[in-house]
Amino acid sequence: MSVFVETRRQISELPVSSPTPEFTGKIAYLVNQYPFPSGTFIRREIEAMENFGVQVVRFAIRQTDVRLSEPKDLVEASRTRIVLNLGVIGLFSAAFVTALTSPGKFLKTLALTIKLGWHSDRGLFCNLIYFLESCQLTRWLIQEKVEHLHAHYGTNPAAVAMFCRSLGGPTYSFTIHGPHEFDKPHFLRLGEKVARSKFAVTISEYGRSQLYRWTEREHWGKIAVVHCGLDKNYFSRELTPPPAARRLVFIGRLDEQKGTHLLVEAAKLLHEDGVDFQLTMVGDGPMRGELETMIQSYGLDECVRLAGWQNDDEVRESLLDSRALVLSSFAEGLPVVIMESLAMGRPVISTNIAGVGELVQPGVCGWLVPAGAVRPLADKMLEAIEMPVDQLAQYGKAGARLVMAHHNAITEAEKLARLIGLTEIHS
Repeated sequence: MSVFVETRRQISELPVSSPTPEFTGKIAYLVNQYPFPSGTFIRREIEAMENFGVQVVRFAIRQTDVRLSEPKDLVEASRTRIVLNLGVIGLFSAAFVTALTSPGKFLKTLALTIKLGWHSDRGLFCNLIYFLESCQLTRWLIQEKVEHLHAHYGTNPAAVAMFCRSLGGPTYSFTIHGPHEFDKPHFLRLGEKVARSKFAVTISEYGRSQLYRWTEREHWGKIAVVHCGLDKNYFSRELTPPPAARRLVFIGRLDEQKGTHLLVEAAKLLHEDGVDFQLTMVGDGPMRGELETMIQSYGLDECVRLAGWQNDDEVRESLLDSRALVLSSFAEGLPVVIMESLAMGRPVISTNIAGVGELVQPGVCGWLVPAGAVRPLADKMLEAIEMPVDQLAQYGKAGARLVMAHHNAITEAEKLARLIGLTEIHS
């Protein structure tokens, strides 16, 4: 039996806490835009909830502004109600009805809006728009008899959820992903949002520590960790051996935050040292033109390729065709692509930021380097390029086990269902 078949067998036999539970209840999800290509983790969470028997209503504040091609995303888009599609007249009409039917709650929530918006980064005007949105969303939530509202991201979705609660809507919770929420915690009033919530979720222990910083100690007990998860398709595939080809892959948006310029600089160092390698950069973004110029001016045309945007199947193929995933980011939460790479038996080279070190373990399933350090990044890329295939396979095996144990969409959604307080059905 090959090491890869054996690894998959061992992963499938990892102990689980209990059989897949069944819950009853009706909840709603709120996201700024939903669905969106890089938000598959939200879709997986919703799918897991529905597999438990929970009724899930989907809301988004605005229409998704990117092209959707995945069949599941297209289905999700058809099931999602968009608040801003009502237009200005519709939102003001909802506010007028709310003011007539619940004047006390209307004025209380308007006062809260002014208080939070006066010194926020988005200003009072944007927060008043959130207030109008919450008037309509609260009506929908009550009409649908939703028991609880869960928002993804601590920005405007969490604000709208909080205003809905103040207007008489259901309890709410929200998931913080980072890094953007932690760039402006005072402006976002994260502590206020936690205090008024039923609970708040972060996707890593690092994220929880940061939310502790901006939340009063008396509310720390509300903050829990629920990881982003992968679905069973990632855990049912047989692991394949890493290629002998000296190939690495980057997957992400081409912008400053991802450190893509420094990744090309690291590739330049390897090229100057005479190292034979290939680096494929999957993704698109505002820095693509500059990166193309750098690659050409450094003479890297033969070893660095910008592959552009790829769909889910193409991304999986790019990972499987590479020895390791390499990320050079300056700011992250805990990238889902790391979980996907490890689940497929491909080690990860990453900057040691945020929650990345909770999953990428040096000498076990990958390599960590200081953010912004080019030479150490190049050195670890060289290690992955030159590592014997058998040792790479052991790294991949360890990474797959870690992801199965800590980033299974079913078990993570179960944590969330229990935090919400959904009623479990006992057979």
